[in-house]
Amino acid sequence: MMLISLLLIPLAAAGLIALTRRRALMELWHALAALATLSTGAAIAAQVWNGAVLTAAGDLFRVDALSALMVTIITFLGAIAALYAVGYIRAELDDAHLSRVRLFFALLHLFVFTMLVAVTTDNLGVMWIAIEGTTLATVFLVNLHQTRTSLEAAYKYLILSSVGIALAFIGTALVYYAGAAKAGEIAVNWSALRADAGSLNPEVIRLAFVFIVIGYGTKAGLAPMHTWLPDAHSEAPAPISALMSGVLLNVGLYAMMRFKAIADAAVGPEFAARLLIGVGLLSLLVAAVFLVRQRNYKRMLAYSSVEHIGIICLGLGFGGYWGVFGALLHVINHALSKSLLFILSGNILLKYHSAEIREVRGLLHAAPWTGALFLAGMFALIGLPPFAPFISEFIIFRAGFETHAWAAGTGVVLLVVVFGGMLASVNRMLYGEPPADLVRGDALRIWLAPLAVNFSLLLVLGLTLPSPFVVALQQVLKVLGV
Repeated sequence: MMLISLLLIPLAAAGLIALTRRRALMELWHALAALATLSTGAAIAAQVWNGAVLTAAGDLFRVDALSALMVTIITFLGAIAALYAVGYIRAELDDAHLSRVRLFFALLHLFVFTMLVAVTTDNLGVMWIAIEGTTLATVFLVNLHQTRTSLEAAYKYLILSSVGIALAFIGTALVYYAGAAKAGEIAVNWSALRADAGSLNPEVIRLAFVFIVIGYGTKAGLAPMHTWLPDAHSEAPAPISALMSGVLLNVGLYAMMRFKAIADAAVGPEFAARLLIGVGLLSLLVAAVFLVRQRNYKRMLAYSSVEHIGIICLGLGFGGYWGVFGALLHVINHALSKSLLFILSGNILLKYHSAEIREVRGLLHAAPWTGALFLAGMFALIGLPPFAPFISEFIIFRAGFETHAWAAGTGVVLLVVVFGGMLASVNRMLYGEPPADLVRGDALRIWLAPLAVNFSLLLVLGLTLPSPFVVALQQVLKVLGV
């Protein structure tokens, strides 16, 4: 019942908001639904990490440790972005744009609903439909401002994501074909496929995994399928950019990790490892090239997502306990840091009315809280201690030097390039004299309060890994067959 409630809360909220005509009531439904979804998700995760496996609707939905991790990320960051969105949309859209306000809040909860369905279903087909649903829920949010550039970004996002999901469908159909010799649910359920992976046709599984990496890798933002990501993330409202970069990309990774566990059991880990290391290094290379002299700070954060998804793929490719452990830890750390920075980018945009780096000067003086948090978040994102991404990156590349030294070494060199490029861009924003007509003070300062949780977690996980947290990740490793 609790699992069904988790799915019904955001769906019901989307419906209620769509039928509401008063802005204050929209905001109330919106905030209550976000908090209710968070509390329900936390309760489900606690039960699963205490040893339970929750099922619902005749085992159509099933939450194991990996699903619980994703539910936690979606509901937590969904609540953070939703609370900030109240103040942000008040500043962006007045009552003359009430229809767009209604559209924003309703689609945000529909977006959360589709992501939750994707990570809680045990059925490959339902997951595929839900991930396609995330595209349909967000494409209108990318074009919320209805400008020429936002329309172009939304169209590009829709086309490329649809092509990617079509390729993922071919991969899913091939996995179904590989298990067609077996009767019953083996061909369509994660749990059954994982249990009987040794009986699947290895040649078909290899071909299927290539389609899966290309298809769901498009959704995850892997190069060279990443080209929709900088446009969509730079044009979407800041709370949506935070969810797309911090959460949606991880849903694409989730699908890849599920299929990787099946492929490893069916054909051995070497095939998937070579493929993931290749696309991981390519993603790092593409990000490094575009981050050396980036002109737009929202696009800078978007290309940084390409980089970090590449790092996660390297961890999965390096394999072993520490490689996959580091990859899972980096999923969490990237989600925390990137959602924080995209939300802060919304504050910068409201303050300077420009996403161009050259237009933003003296941020620390003009908006002290926003500037300080942005600097700290950027330190976390580029992997400086004592923040958590430093730990997960260290674990990943330490594992890489033991098994694939050339790939790990190449990755470290590319990280140095990214480090220099992003730090130079941020320095140009933070220092110097702000525009003379700019009023000193932070936009929406009270609405930044939830980001204290992001910042605290990034600091705590950079200094120590609590025992219950490690145990939870170890349960996820068992699900993935590590």
